[in-house]
Amino acid sequence: MLKSEDLAVLPVDQWISGGVEWIGIHLRPVFQAIRWPVEHLLGFSDTVTHAIPFPVMVVLMFLIAYRAATLGVAIFSAVALVVIAALGVWDEAMTTLSLITTAIVICMVIGIPVGVWCARSERVWGVMRPILDIMQTTPTFVYLVPVVMLFGVGTVSGEVAVVISACPPLIRFTYLGIRMVETELVEAGLAFGADRKQLLWEIQLPLAIPTILGGLNQTVLTAMVMSVVVAMIGAEGLGLVVLQGLGRMDVGRAAVGGIAIVLLAMMLDRITQNLAQPTPGKRKSLFKRLFTFRAVSA
Repeated sequence: MLKSEDLAVLPVDQWISGGVEWIGIHLRPVFQAIRWPVEHLLGFSDTVTHAIPFPVMVVLMFLIAYRAATLGVAIFSAVALVVIAALGVWDEAMTTLSLITTAIVICMVIGIPVGVWCARSERVWGVMRPILDIMQTTPTFVYLVPVVMLFGVGTVSGEVAVVISACPPLIRFTYLGIRMVETELVEAGLAFGADRKQLLWEIQLPLAIPTILGGLNQTVLTAMVMSVVVAMIGAEGLGLVVLQGLGRMDVGRAAVGGIAIVLLAMMLDRITQNLAQPTPGKRKSLFKRLFTFRAVSA
């Protein structure tokens, strides 16, 4: 009886393994150069989040959520952080938060310019589109093996895997946001003598911001999901808590990590979602209210 191995004609697995090994040997300086800024940015973010005392972090997140979203989201964010601390996984949550915030910064630095480039060039979009399709449809566990071979094991490698997984939505939403700008507005800008740079910065990007922020929201959620998976390659944080619970068959430990991840993900999701869809009639900031009061009084 024939086996599946007997029917194999193309040794794709050997080609891929050999290709990754060749890249890892001959292009090692390139990957070390990529690793250096990621490692330092992640280290800085992790140091800052762990240096902030628990009460200060709760107040800070309350103010950020209130300013970026609504009072309800701010209260939920504060309560979520208190519950995470009560579960005994505060340090792990701060590690995950630093992992996510660093990934968001890197994704924005890479994703938005690439999305703009794709929107302004059909040829570039034709090349990037199948690459993004592959990146978004490939199972998350598949990322881990080449990342480990090229960057080693640890939190930095996990950060690279998170960025690779979370960046495609931001590129796509940036592309869509710019391409969805009404043609009449673009033609009006051209009629008034705007060049390509002015057209981008003064018309297309401002109108595309809500769509881009929607892509940022999807990037945050994808990064949260991937932050759990990368615990398998040595990344620290809440994902490691879940992995340890599974490895020891400790359902309670795994559940604690899962609850903390859900609360942190909901908090970040609500904040970024409200940024993408600002509530009409949102409260003005204290400075704006004071300024308005003085202007009226004068």
